[in-house]
Amino acid sequence: MSTVKRFEENTVGRDFAVGDIHGHFTRLQAALDSIGFDPAVDRLFSVGDLVDRGPECRDALTWLDKPWFNAVRGNHDDYVVRFDTCDVENWVYNGGAWFAGLNRDEQEEFRVQFAELPIAIEVETPAGLVGIVHADCPFPTWAQLRRELESPESSKRLKAVQNTCMWSRSRISEEDRSHVLDLEWLVVGHTPNNAPVVLGNVIYIDTGGWCVGGHFTLLNLHTLERGSKL
Repeated sequence: MSTVKRFEENTVGRDFAVGDIHGHFTRLQAALDSIGFDPAVDRLFSVGDLVDRGPECRDALTWLDKPWFNAVRGNHDDYVVRFDTCDVENWVYNGGAWFAGLNRDEQEEFRVQFAELPIAIEVETPAGLVGIVHADCPFPTWAQLRRELESPESSKRLKAVQNTCMWSRSRISEEDRSHVLDLEWLVVGHTPNNAPVVLGNVIYIDTGGWCVGGHFTLLNLHTLERGSKL
């Protein structure tokens, strides 16, 4: 697995980021249709949490096969990777019961595919470099995060950094407006809000497309326009 995946600038179409999906791919497709998403030239980047809570978790592998769809690993996706060692009771409480309905071969297929999801994605855009992680960047610069994620150092330290990227809510709970240097924008999900929240150059785009009363925010990474209220 590459813990950091890099994408060159899309010079023929648009790039969008979407918040947590949580097994609601039909809703996501409707949101994409509403903005005229063109899979021939456009790309979609997910902040993770593809599964749990929704009825279409099994569709996640189909979406990961789409050449225009790319995702980082969220904390719920990481449950799948660690399904034989994680806190199963906590996982089920947070929407993971669907996984128990899979046979062992299916569970292993999900584990293998989700283990390939990077912890961070970086995308070149006309405005500059955009970073994507599920929850937060634990360092003041993107370059430091990249070094830490790609470092051959101890697995214990690497796991701690990965867990912060997937789980941390300290920035938003403390309303920390400091910038993550080396980036134009850092796009994250994990913490649902009624509308996108901007703290410094960090933008939170989980607007509850997976729950009643919420909607998917599709953030145009080239313009920062926010489309779709589905």
